[in-house]
Amino acid sequence: MTEKREYRMEELARLAGITVRTLRFYRERKLIPPPRREGRIAWYDDHHLARLHTIAAMLERGHTLTGIAELAEALDHGRDVADLLGVEPTEEEPVRLTPEELAARFEGQVTPENLSAALDLGYLGTDGDEIVHISRRLLDVSSALVREGIPLAEVLKAGARVREHVDALAEMFAELVLRHTGEEDLQRLRPLARSVVEAELSLALDRRLRKQG
Repeated sequence: MTEKREYRMEELARLAGITVRTLRFYRERKLIPPPRREGRIAWYDDHHLARLHTIAAMLERGHTLTGIAELAEALDHGRDVADLLGVEPTEEEPVRLTPEELAARFEGQVTPENLSAALDLGYLGTDGDEIVHISRRLLDVSSALVREGIPLAEVLKAGARVREHVDALAEMFAELVLRHTGEEDLQRLRPLARSVVEAELSLALDRRLRKQG
């Protein structure tokens, strides 16, 4: 187990490549969490150092300090990774990202509003200074749609609508299985539900394309 490192203000500033004055300014703007106090001494840790590296990377990408502060507040008040993943197993593969990696995925569109919407949807959670996306497939699809020119805000709105429909489908499938088999069969039979949804969506898109043509 790695021992937790702690730093005085001067050492933290040196490791982050900034001045003590800049560090104080970041703390006053609430860009970093408060330090641990021991009498008159303020102790910082690796969480603070990682946040400072994130701030530097986001400044290099053109983000303003005001925007970074809003993003930091949204992240600090988001769901943590335990709430995000829960205790039940999932077939989806979570993805860990730094804030700058997330910003690179959705260049210029990781606004506080979009971040809050993704947190509310349960797409994102936080684990220290890392962001956890609940599904690699959803992350890849979302970033692909944004690259095609669809605004991230619209992708997230569509995601909320899809969530409503698939929740209803999951409930219907669960009721069907529980009515005729048992609760222990629900996990075993879930691939069948996924296949039905994928096939029906494919057929629905075929019908939509024929109608358009």
